[in-house]
Parts: sequence; C-alpha cells; structure tokens
Amino acid sequence: MSPDILVAALLTAMTAATPLLLAALGELVVEKSGVLNLGVEGMMLVGAVAGFAVGLTTGDWRLGILAAAAAGAALAFVFAVLTLNLMSNQVATGLALTIFGIGLSSLIGAGFVGRPVSPIPKLELPGLTDLPVVGPILFGQDPIVYLSFVAAGAVAWFLTRSRAGMVLRAVGESDVSAHALGYDVLRIRLYAVLFGGVMAGLAGGYLSLAYTPLWIEEMTAGRGWIALAIVVFAAWKPWRAVVGAYLFGGVTILQLYLQGAGVMPVPSQIFSMLPYLATIVALVFISAGPWRARSDAPACLGKPFRPAG
Repeated sequence: MSPDILVAALLTAMTAATPLLLAALGELVVEKSGVLNLGVEGMMLVGAVAGFAVGLTTGDWRLGILAAAAAGAALAFVFAVLTLNLMSNQVATGLALTIFGIGLSSLIGAGFVGRPVSPIPKLELPGLTDLPVVGPILFGQDPIVYLSFVAAGAVAWFLTRSRAGMVLRAVGESDVSAHALGYDVLRIRLYAVLFGGVMAGLAGGYLSLAYTPLWIEEMTAGRGWIALAIVVFAAWKPWRAVVGAYLFGGVTILQLYLQGAGVMPVPSQIFSMLPYLATIVALVFISAGPWRARSDAPACLGKPFRPAG
C-alpha cells in the first residue's frame, strides 16, 4: 500500500470512528449512573437532521453542531422524564425512543434529502500539516475529531478523579446507599442522561456535517447500536472506548477498501456486514473467559429508583 493510500485510509478511519466515540462516551456516562438508554440511534438521527438543517440554512457548521447537540439533549430529556419521573421501563422506552427518532428525523429531513452542505473544514497548521504521513493525520483533522479526544480524557478524569464523578459512580453502584447519604439520585441521573443526549446529538451532527456530508434517511445505519456495544466492549472504561471506537471505525473503512479493491470474489453485502459481525464477535469474546470478571456492569444498571417517602 502506497503512503498516500495509507494516509487516506487512516484519515477516513478516524472520521468514521469519531461519531462512534462521541456516542459511546455519552452512553458510558449514562450507564455509569445506573441508567440504560437504548435510544442512542434515535438521538443520533435527530441530531444529524437538526445539525444538517441548521448548518445548511445558516451556512455555519458551528451552529449546526450546536443544534445537533441541543436536539440530542431534547430527546434525552423526554427519555429522562419517562424513565426517571414516570418510572417507565428503560429498555422499552429506549427502543421506543429509537423508533421515534427514526420517524421524526425522516419527517424533518424530507426536504433536505440529497442536498449537499459544505463539510466541516480541516485544520491547517503551516509547517505541521504538510509533514509527510504524520502531518495530515495529527494536524489536519477537523475540530470535532480533536474534541472527541478531549472528551475522552475529560470523561476519564471526571469518573476517576473528580468528586462529582465518584458520586455518579456511587449512584450507579448503589442508588439506595447514595440516597441515604443525601445525594439526589434522580437529579444526578438526569444530568447524566442529558450529557448522553448531547454526545449522541454531536455524533449525529458529525455524520451529516462531516462524514457524509449530506442528509439521508436512517444515515446512522446502526452506529448507535455499535456505540452501545462499544460501551460493553470497553468494560465501562473511557480509554477502552477509544480503542473500541477506532477498532470498529477501522473495520468499517476496511470493508469499503476491500470492496473497492476487489481483492476477493465475495459479494459486496458480505463486506458490508463486517462492522456488525465484528461487533458480535467482540461481545461474545468479552462475555467469556478471563475478560468476563473484569467487565461487570454498574450494579444498578437499568433498575428504576423511587425515593422513599
């Protein structure tokens, strides 16, 4: 493989991994608080269409990204009200949220299908971006790629080094004990769910404003479910979520290059299945053997909490 092709493949893999990483980090924080939100796919889609619509009409990708984050947070707030206040089943509500997001995004985006938008611009650092191989990879990404790494570091620090992060983890491990100590479990979980919505919305906005960049119905193509799988693959650890996102992002790009190169007489549908097959294999692998003991979910994950009195 020539250096130019290698650089192009790595750049594309980073672009493909970024929305997975953003969505996975958001869901990781949500699950650390003891809430299971399976509506990531729906929030990503609503974020994608909102970001694209605002970015296209205003011509400013920054406003588009903010709109995507706000749309994801709005849908997450609906989920939070239903599950935290009205005590609805988290699994069923999350699935309903995804179905609702698919329909809502298709309705809003009906007039935007096939209309291109200027992609998020890449950073250009004179003298650094022009370096062979490493220049474009390290210094020629768009701002959201760098934001995803900053977010990973911030989430890792928050969960392991900050008092608020330790409280959130305590809520996810024993909500009754945290409540007995005087912590507002429902408020903490609300903030976590909203953060997850913001990150899922950002991931969707990145898809429609940078990865594609255009709006297509159901353009997430299962990435929300892969982000959920990455959280399990990462054993609820942010640094492992980075590895998982880039692993699955790399597989996504690998199948495109294999199809384009025609390396094997295999139907293209088989190559298109690779990212999802890799997800299943990874989950099976970490669910057995020595990995199993180190990948325990938060003890209260998916369990509703009703304050006494």
